[in-house]
Amino acid sequence: MTLDWRRRLFHPTVEQRLPWLFMLPRDIGLFLKSARTDAKVARLLRNKAAGDTFEAIYRESADPWASASPRYRYQRLKCERLMALLPKQRFRNVLDLGCGLGLLSQQLAKCAEHVLGMDISSTAIGHARQRGAALSNLDFEPGDLLKLPPSFDGKFDLVVVSDVLYYLSPLDRPTLSSAVHKIANLLSPGGICLVVNHYFFSVDPDSKVSRNIHRTFSDCPRFAMISEHRRPFFLASLFSMSALSVPAVP
Repeated sequence: MTLDWRRRLFHPTVEQRLPWLFMLPRDIGLFLKSARTDAKVARLLRNKAAGDTFEAIYRESADPWASASPRYRYQRLKCERLMALLPKQRFRNVLDLGCGLGLLSQQLAKCAEHVLGMDISSTAIGHARQRGAALSNLDFEPGDLLKLPPSFDGKFDLVVVSDVLYYLSPLDRPTLSSAVHKIANLLSPGGICLVVNHYFFSVDPDSKVSRNIHRTFSDCPRFAMISEHRRPFFLASLFSMSALSVPAVP
């Protein structure tokens, strides 16, 4: 992969125009609310299945991570940064795994023929459908990324996995590796996967989890890394299907 090829395929100038310091002082409230919600999720996962946990979270609050709040601009500009990292092309079928309220799904619909947002919480999907009702090329369905139907295999030329995988329970190597292989199954030949996770500091525990998630994708022989980006405050990696990719062993 040559540098010229990267320059033709990607459009970094779009990202460069976005403000580097795109967190306002009041955005600290967003991170505090997100941390409280994450702590609640961790407590619930000790005794509940993932589906029941996230149903409880979304029934208690229609926007548990304040991702859609107009008070904060971080999430909106984060979506813009993520969109700027994608290849400059129109995708045929896009899957947004763990879509939540569907905010990123709506942005993806601008560069795709069809986008499917999927989340384990039916309540979250209900909210996402209301928010994205005006977009004819956008659908939302409940689903578990560890239990996706075989009909999804090879269907998508872009799969987005943003802020999802650190909620796997248990978050051990076998479960994470299984999830990565299932995600690889979803991609059509030449397909691309965008993986995004929180990233604060190199030594804090949450960032170490994020690095481990991205390392698991890198270690998977079915993926080839295109690029990696560290931004305030997330880590994003783009992967393509490896030329040596073979079907996963059942």
